[in-house]
Amino acid sequence: MTTLNVNGKSLSIDVPDDTPLLWALRDGAGLTGTKFGCGIAQCGACTVHIDGKPVRSCVMPVTAAQGKAVTTIEGIAADPVGHAVQTAWRKLDVVQCGYCQSGQIMSATALLKAKRKPSDADIDLAMSGNVCRCATYVRIRAAIHAAAATLA
Repeated sequence: MTTLNVNGKSLSIDVPDDTPLLWALRDGAGLTGTKFGCGIAQCGACTVHIDGKPVRSCVMPVTAAQGKAVTTIEGIAADPVGHAVQTAWRKLDVVQCGYCQSGQIMSATALLKAKRKPSDADIDLAMSGNVCRCATYVRIRAAIHAAAATLA
């Protein structure tokens, strides 16, 4: 049994110690907003925050998250920055198919928590590990700038 602090709540999840955090969240905790994309930490669909930092949950053993604050897409709106990002995403109609968007939002939120007024280069660097097969990159960048403006 593994105990995790997920979105501010303590959860006991019965999974083997080497289970990737992604599957503990999806299958063990029923939090299916975090998506499986590639399984090798290359696409960003599985991005969650561990103690406020974006990580790829598909390659992180669940035991590495014990004793740390895990935030998923289901909990990001409780954070003012996360809420601003989600609002901008909706306002600018960023989503096309939507599959990658939870990871995109998690990475964008981490960026804006670290740098409130990012340049295009900052955005490109922070978001480079998140793949969008629908190529909504221009709208993603615009939404990050919009969220930054609302937070200023």
